[in-house]
Amino acid sequence: MKFSALLLTACIALATPAHAQLTKEAIALNAFAAELDHAATAPDFVGLAVAVVKDGRVALTRTYGVREAGGAEKVTPDTVFRIASLSKGFAGTLAAIEAQEGKLDLSTPVAKVVPQFQLRRPADTSAVTLEDVLTHRVGLPPYAYDNLLEAGIAPLEILSKYKAVKPICGVGDCFSYQNTTFNMIASAIEQASGLSYTAELRKRILDPLGMTSTTLGLSGLSQTGNWARPHRRSGTGWDPVQVKDPYYKVPAAGGVNSSLNDLTKWLIAQMGERPDVLSSVALEQAHRKRVATPGEAARQRSLKTPVSSTHYGLGWRNYTYAGHQLINHSGSVEGYFAYIAWLPERKAGIVVLSNTRGSRVAKIAPTWLDYELGLEKTDWFRIDELALASAQTAADSGN
Repeated sequence: MKFSALLLTACIALATPAHAQLTKEAIALNAFAAELDHAATAPDFVGLAVAVVKDGRVALTRTYGVREAGGAEKVTPDTVFRIASLSKGFAGTLAAIEAQEGKLDLSTPVAKVVPQFQLRRPADTSAVTLEDVLTHRVGLPPYAYDNLLEAGIAPLEILSKYKAVKPICGVGDCFSYQNTTFNMIASAIEQASGLSYTAELRKRILDPLGMTSTTLGLSGLSQTGNWARPHRRSGTGWDPVQVKDPYYKVPAAGGVNSSLNDLTKWLIAQMGERPDVLSSVALEQAHRKRVATPGEAARQRSLKTPVSSTHYGLGWRNYTYAGHQLINHSGSVEGYFAYIAWLPERKAGIVVLSNTRGSRVAKIAPTWLDYELGLEKTDWFRIDELALASAQTAADSGN
C-alpha cells in the first residue's frame, strides 16, 4: 500500500461541504486510524496501544500485537505498561492539588523537607525550592547521577553526593532534566498529607478517576497479570528482557504503571473534564509555563516538527505546535515507550503505549497531529519505505 493511497480518505474530506464539520473530523480520524493500522505492521513493534480522546470521550482505540514476543496473549486496552516519566505529570498535578489546599507551599526550600540533599555551595542548597524540583531548575547537569541510581545506590544516598557536582547554572536559572532530584517532591507530599506517596496518589487521583489498573512499583506491574513485557532489539526482531528496578526507586519521577483505558481517564481529567477530581486552579498551576526548555526546542527542530517554542510546567511540557498549544510528556525506559499529549483549544488528545522503543513509535503523535490540525501531510512513518520492504520480503520468499 502506497502512502498516497492511505491518504485517500483524507482527500475525500476536502470535497465534503463546509457545514459537515463533524463528518470531516470523523474522516480525518479514520484516515489516521488507517495509517496507524498499516504502520503497526512495521517491525518496530511487539505490542502497541493507542487511543484518541475528543471532546471528553474516547473517540478511537487501537491495540496491536502481543504482550511478549513469541507469545499468544494479545495487548488489550487494559494491558499494563510501564509509563516511566509520564509519572512526573502525576506528581506535578498532585503537588498542585496539595498547594491549592494550602497543604504544600511550592516556595518551600526542599532541604527543609529532605535534609540529605546537598549541592556544592550551601547557599545553593538552601535556594532550591519545591517548584525548582518540579521544573528541573536545580542547576545540576542533565540526568545527574542517574548512573548511580541504575547501579543500585539508594536515592537518599545519591542526594548527598551532589555536593561534589559542578553546577551548570545558578539555581532557578536554567532547565536541566532530572530524575533523582525530581523525586524529592514525593517526600514533600508525604509530609503534607501524612500518607505514603503511593497512598496519597491513589486517594486523591487514581481511585476518584477509577484508574483501577494503575499501580506503582515493580511488584505492582507484575501483579496485574495482564502486563506487557519489555523488549530489546535483536537483529531484525525483538527479545523480551527483564524489567529493571532502579527507576521504580524514584516513584514520582518514574514509578507508575498504567493501561490505555486508565490513561484515557487521566487524559480526560487533565483536559478539564473531571473538575470534581482536578480543579481548574490545580490544572492551571500544573500546566503553566514556568521555564523555557531551549534544548528541547532544538531537538524538535532536528526532528523537523512544527514546534516553535518549548516550556516546562509542573511535570508537564508545554509546546507551541504549528501555532497551537500542545501539553505533553513522553516516558522511556528500557523496553517501554509512553506518550500523552493534548491540544486544549481543540479538546483533543492522544495516548501511546509500547513495549518496544522502535523509531516509529515516536512518530504516532505527529502523524495524529497532522490529521487533527489539518496540516500538510508528512510521511512520519516512512510508509513508502515500509511498503518497499514488504514487497522485497515477498519477492525474496517467492510470493
